[in-house]
Amino acid sequence: MRIELATEPGDPRRPNEDFASVAIPASGQGGVLVLLDGVTPPTGDDGCLHSVPWFTARLGGALGELSGSRRDMGLREVLSSAIARTAETHRQTCDLSHPRTPQATVVLARWDEERIEHLVLSDSALLVESTDGTVRAVLDPRLGALPPQVQQARAAVRALPEGTPERAAAAREYVAAVEALRNAEGGFFTAAADPAVAERAVCGTWPREGVRAVAALTDGATRWVEKFGAGDWTACFALLRERGGAQELIDRVRKLETADPEGRSAPRGKRHDDAAAVFVEF
Repeated sequence: MRIELATEPGDPRRPNEDFASVAIPASGQGGVLVLLDGVTPPTGDDGCLHSVPWFTARLGGALGELSGSRRDMGLREVLSSAIARTAETHRQTCDLSHPRTPQATVVLARWDEERIEHLVLSDSALLVESTDGTVRAVLDPRLGALPPQVQQARAAVRALPEGTPERAAAAREYVAAVEALRNAEGGFFTAAADPAVAERAVCGTWPREGVRAVAALTDGATRWVEKFGAGDWTACFALLRERGGAQELIDRVRKLETADPEGRSAPRGKRHDDAAAVFVEF
């Protein structure tokens, strides 16, 4: 088995809010992959005394422990229990009802000799390579299917000149419209303090014998495909398969971001974002 993991903050002056881990039991049979992308509050106000990295470390640790030790639990149940456990650690000190209480996207993969289970919530990605070389992307489609008025607001922002007051005002309206859809019906969902969100996750199972490798990417790494169009998911997987490929993918994203600092060719909310990539070849 080959495992590669790379992660890098979008800004070296700020803590990395991504979390990534792979655990293999002492028996050597099976394993667990956990990937989280912490959500940065737009104003810094989230009603919590703790940082986003504090939250992702605790949620990620709970997900890894429960996924590995509780094989009798499905991945939705694992996510629900991990959210509840994490919420209890700061319920007495923080306002967990705040709409921007610390939260994260989630990718889980768990395997044994017979099957590979997966769970995806929000806009991180899981790539699965079959033994015939076919690469499939497991994605949560909700962020890409926001209501027409929100998509129109985004287009309006991109149509205005960079650095103008008009663009700044339009951007604030767009962000407010997106935030109103966070963890709401008709919108999209992230792992915060409500265990019930686990039911919104995209889940499935693959026969173990039909899978050659898997990879998990936060949206800072998926930019290579989704923002810059440097290749499709199959090309992305081929890059990850190269030695040092997880770090190489992030390095290539950074080069593309640096070449387009104002986001003219590839509009995006941040010039650079935290990025994480995990590759597991069975």
